[in-house]
Amino acid sequence: MREFTLTEDYIELLKLLKLLRIAQTGGHAKIIVENGEVIRNGEPEYRKRAKLIKGDVIEVSGDQIKIV
Repeated sequence: MREFTLTEDYIELLKLLKLLRIAQTGGHAKIIVENGEVIRNGEPEYRKRAKLIKGDVIEVSGDQIKIV
């Protein structure tokens, strides 16, 4: 499991996918989310601009990312 340290109150899902290079572009990040490939805390997350906060666990492409 990877960890991502927040420097603000939250990070938007699309930004996280781009920052961690899970998605190559913003368009690619949108497709990943729209296709239901992102799991947030055990539930599918379809909101591209979902605000991720400390304690959230994201699963995408076999990777788990914990927001700390």
